[in-house]
Amino acid sequence: MSEFPLTDDLHWTPIALEKLKNIPFFARSQARQRIEELARAAGQDEVTAELVEQARLEFGQ
Repeated sequence: MSEFPLTDDLHWTPIALEKLKNIPFFARSQARQRIEELARAAGQDEVTAELVEQARLEFGQ
């Protein structure tokens, strides 16, 4: 279980959402969860394209 609560309080920028759509549908839900965990860990309330790219590099995708 994650130490960060899963809520809908994170805002996704339009570019970040477009990048999320590039992830295959079968992995998208898990990727979104992991990206949001990174955002929360960094104290951010917005998911940016840069954060999505950081997650891609960290998770080797």
